[in-house]
Amino acid sequence: MSEPTQHSTPPKARSMQWRWKKVARRIRVPLGFFTAAVYLFEIVRRAPHPAAIAWSGLLVLPGVALRAAASGTVKKNQELTVAGPYAYTRNPLYLGSTLIAAGFAVALLSWPMALLLAVGFAAIYVPVIASEEQFLRATFLEFDNYCRSVPRFFPRVTPAKLSRASAAQSDSEPVTKAATGGFSFALYLKHREYNSALGAALLYLSLIYLRPVLEVVMHRSW
Repeated sequence: MSEPTQHSTPPKARSMQWRWKKVARRIRVPLGFFTAAVYLFEIVRRAPHPAAIAWSGLLVLPGVALRAAASGTVKKNQELTVAGPYAYTRNPLYLGSTLIAAGFAVALLSWPMALLLAVGFAAIYVPVIASEEQFLRATFLEFDNYCRSVPRFFPRVTPAKLSRASAAQSDSEPVTKAATGGFSFALYLKHREYNSALGAALLYLSLIYLRPVLEVVMHRSW
């Protein structure tokens, strides 16, 4: 079944979506700082288990890799990217972020942290994805055809076969270069996606060393 177009949404529902998008944009940064504060509090409250930290890598590392692959493939606001990870899911960047967040929740073995992350991601990314899809649908004529082959979030098992002929709905519609493009390290650098890897590394360092350092500081202060 194809994705509904934005014109099929009732006016009242569109108004509510627009309002929540404004709220989501405003709370995005404060919520991020609040989440970081809770994360640090959980580390200080009880020592993370080494086994949990190790297991978390099964989610964090694929998440970082997925974001890297997506950022090196997508050309934002220029082309409808359907290559690389975008042949599996329409939102690989957000899926990668979800995997990273879930991994660090596992590292802490903290249900409050897991619940906070789940609520935060739902509150922020759901309206963001809806807003981006409205833009893509209005900008690229082949977007609806792309939606019929690639799921919004949870990935396909195999990549969708989106050739130059099948990416567009008709021969008269434009076909994006990204339909056959691959990974570009220049794009990866342009989008500064290395910040995700650096952030993950810093979080792991905090998991391993923050509590011991604080214990030493508190011991000396006494």
